[in-house]
Amino acid sequence: MHINYLNEFITLATIHFMAVVIPGPDFVITVRQSIRFGRLAGIVTAIGIGAGISLHVLYTLIGVGALIHTTPWLLGTAKIVGGLYIVYLGFKMLRSHASPIQSIPELSASGTDMTQHPAQSIKKAFWIGFLTNATNPKATLFFLAIFTTVINPGTPMKIQILFGLWMCAVNALWFVFVSIFFTHPRTRQVFERMGPWFERTMGAILIVFAGKLMLSL
Repeated sequence: MHINYLNEFITLATIHFMAVVIPGPDFVITVRQSIRFGRLAGIVTAIGIGAGISLHVLYTLIGVGALIHTTPWLLGTAKIVGGLYIVYLGFKMLRSHASPIQSIPELSASGTDMTQHPAQSIKKAFWIGFLTNATNPKATLFFLAIFTTVINPGTPMKIQILFGLWMCAVNALWFVFVSIFFTHPRTRQVFERMGPWFERTMGAILIVFAGKLMLSL
């Protein structure tokens, strides 16, 4: 890789990683999925989050992100749609009534699912992760900012695509790590004892995120 592109990559990768590890809706959803439905669901949700990043990268590369950013009503609509989806997820969690988190698959000492059938389908876990990230307008603005300030307009499209793929992979791998951590037997036991209060707390946090998003309109 050309030295100029390498410098761009190091800057972009550093900024992106710092943004990824700051807890937000993606983190909350991954933790909730992992604790509620087990490691497999958490990992698939993490992969869905990584795939959701590809949507932001795609429309940023083709210029749609710039159009959204410079058209107030489009940006406002994106924020409303994203905020409402996060609120929807939050209220679903707030309405949790199960006393223990019974739908978590049994884990072995290594954290591997011992049940053959997860409590949540892989398809649903993936789409929850994908939509949580894809409908977050803050991600739109982040990628618009990073691609317009860090990446030189003269950088070849194939290099920019590689940058985008890197960010998708980093997002997915980080949240896979989060899922593995929160499905460790000892960690899981702590959250199991919290029962529905854990669900409701996660829901309340999501609604706060959504509220901050809507207030920024």
